[in-house]
Amino acid sequence: MYIYHGSNMVVECPMLVQQNRTLDFGNGLYTTTNKMQALNFAEKVTNRRETGEITVSVYNLNKAKALRELEVLYFDKPDEAWLDFVAKNRAGTYSEKLYDLVCGPVANDDVYQTLALYETGVLSREQTLQALKIKKLFDQYVWKTEKALSYFNFVGTLSLQEVK
Repeated sequence: MYIYHGSNMVVECPMLVQQNRTLDFGNGLYTTTNKMQALNFAEKVTNRRETGEITVSVYNLNKAKALRELEVLYFDKPDEAWLDFVAKNRAGTYSEKLYDLVCGPVANDDVYQTLALYETGVLSREQTLQALKIKKLFDQYVWKTEKALSYFNFVGTLSLQEVK
């Protein structure tokens, strides 16, 4: 299967870099199976950094092998365990088991607003989970260790026409 990474440059040789902000699944290389999601992220990164070009890098992944051989945390849907994990990572307080790969739903901008309302106490846990059930959520694969990065290979980039 193919996975995609959106950035402001071609990422032929992925590596782990310390991020300057807290993200849903913590530090790691974020990829997705959704081309448009990768493109949207590439646009945001390019605009935020004010340098480079909108780029979607493509990788070939043997998903079955990765899930079998790596330490994987896999969320099928945005349930209570997912919400707890995301909330802890976004707050920078996650200190439990470390995984090679974390897979599960990623929030779009609308979902980020719901999570922000939860984090500030405006929405209860139950209200947040109910609101997330009606949102369109795509997937994300977050590669968190050097070992994990060896389970996929760069195959090229997509043009904007290929994404759309």
